Amino acid sequence: MRPHTLTVPKPLLPIAGKPIVQRLVEDIAKVCDQKLNKIAFIIGRSFGKEVEEHLRNIASAQGAEGLIYYQDEALGTAHAVNCAKDCLEGNVIVAFADTLFRADFKIDSSKDGVIWVHSVEDPSAFGVVKLDGENHITDFIEKPDVFISDLAIIGIYFFRDGEQLREEIKYILDNDIKEKGEYQLTNVLENMKKKGCKFIPGKVIEWWDCGNKNATVYTNQRVLANLNGELVKEEPKTNESSVIIDPCYIGEGVVLKNSTIGPYVSIGSNTVVDNSVISNSIIQSNTVIRNANLTNSMVGNHAVYDGKANELSIGDFSQQSE
Repeated sequence: MRPHTLTVPKPLLPIAGKPIVQRLVEDIAKVCDQKLNKIAFIIGRSFGKEVEEHLRNIASAQGAEGLIYYQDEALGTAHAVNCAKDCLEGNVIVAFADTLFRADFKIDSSKDGVIWVHSVEDPSAFGVVKLDGENHITDFIEKPDVFISDLAIIGIYFFRDGEQLREEIKYILDNDIKEKGEYQLTNVLENMKKKGCKFIPGKVIEWWDCGNKNATVYTNQRVLANLNGELVKEEPKTNESSVIIDPCYIGEGVVLKNSTIGPYVSIGSNTVVDNSVISNSIIQSNTVIRNANLTNSMVGNHAVYDGKANELSIGDFSQQSE
C-alpha cells in the first residue's frame, strides 16, 4: 500500500468516506446478536496518540470501551491476538483490520465458534477450512501447497468461550508451536476443535481486501455500490459546471470546477478538483487535482497533481505536474 501507508496506518485509510477499521467495526456490530461492550485495537506503538484517540472514538460510537494494545514484533496472528489477552473472556470476535465484507447472517452466540469464509480461486495464499456433511469445520489448513478446499478464512472469527481461546493461545506460545515461522491462529483453532469445540462457517456474500492499491480502489467501488441509501455525502462547497455520477462520496468543503466525478469516486474534505474527469478512484482530503483524467487511482492528503495521467498512485504531501 505504499506510499499511502507511509503517513497513514492502513486500517485508517478511507473507504467511501470512513476509515477501513471503522467500517469493519460497524459491519461486525450489524451481524452480532448482542451489544459490543469492549473493542481492543492491537497496533504498533508508532501509530501515535492521535490515531489511538481516533480508534477509541470508533469504539465509543458503538457504545463500547476502546482499548489499545501494542504488538512490538510481528510474530503471527495468534501472537497478535495474545497482545489483548486481558480482553479474551466470554463471547469474543477477532477481526483483521484490512478486510471488509458483506453478509446477510446473524451470529448465533450459542455456537462454540463461527469462522467467516469465502470461496476463492487460488486458496494457496490463505488459511482454508474443510467441512463435513453437517456443516461443521473438520480441518484448518494454513496456505496449503496442494488443493484442500476453496473456502478461505477471511480473518474474522467468533468464539463463545474467550477464556478457552486465551488458554490455547498461551499453550502454543509456551510450547513454541509455529507454522511457517509464526504463531498461527489456525493452530489454535485446530487444538480447540480436537478438544470438542464445534466450529461452523459464516459464509459471506462478498469479501473485499485492502492489501494493495488496486484492491483498495475495488473495495471502495463495491462499498459505494452496496451502501444504497446509507451513504451520507455533502453537497460540494462549490460546483461550477460539474457533474457527479453516483454512487460517489463527497466530503465536506469539496470544490468542483468544470469536472466530471464518478461513478465510484470518494473525495475527502476540502479537496479541489478543477477541469478533470475522475472515475473509480479515491482522492483524500485537502488535495488539489487539475487537468487530469483519472481512473483506478489513489491520491493522498495535501497532495497537488496537475497533469493527464490515466492511472495514479501518490501519497500524502506529494506535488506532481506534467
